Amino acid sequence: MIAEVDQTSCRFFLFAAIAVVLAGCQPTIDYRGYQPRSGDLAKVQVGMPKTEVQAVLGSPSTAASIALQGDSYYYISSRVEQTAFLNPVETERQVFAVRFDSNDQVVSFANYGMEDGQIIDFNSRKTPTKGKELSIVQQLLGNVGRFKSSGPSSAQRPPNPR
Repeated sequence: MIAEVDQTSCRFFLFAAIAVVLAGCQPTIDYRGYQPRSGDLAKVQVGMPKTEVQAVLGSPSTAASIALQGDSYYYISSRVEQTAFLNPVETERQVFAVRFDSNDQVVSFANYGMEDGQIIDFNSRKTPTKGKELSIVQQLLGNVGRFKSSGPSSAQRPPNPR
């Protein structure tokens, strides 16, 4: 009877431990940036004034001004997944670009995804150096046998004549 209870409780705890481990492997999904409501992007039309675009979509994620050509608004959204302690990975990105003429009227608009972009590494957090990359073991053992004394050692000195 006691053996059955012990075996049943062991199975229960084993099942619970496996469930906890598997639950920890589920990715955490995070939506970042501009999240449009359904149908908002379809309301933008060519010839629409800039103020109306702001009323429909809200303020842009970023804007660009080009002299004599007008402004551009960019509404950027992304989906990021992170599993356990690993680094987050951006799995989806949408950029809705609206271009205006010099009279602040919509000239064109487009929707871009990750496949349309190029990755530019502005800050790789690595300082380029010349030389060889050494591991810790190579650094520790690299100087073994390379020492030269400034003078002869006591074993190499000639005996003192008396």
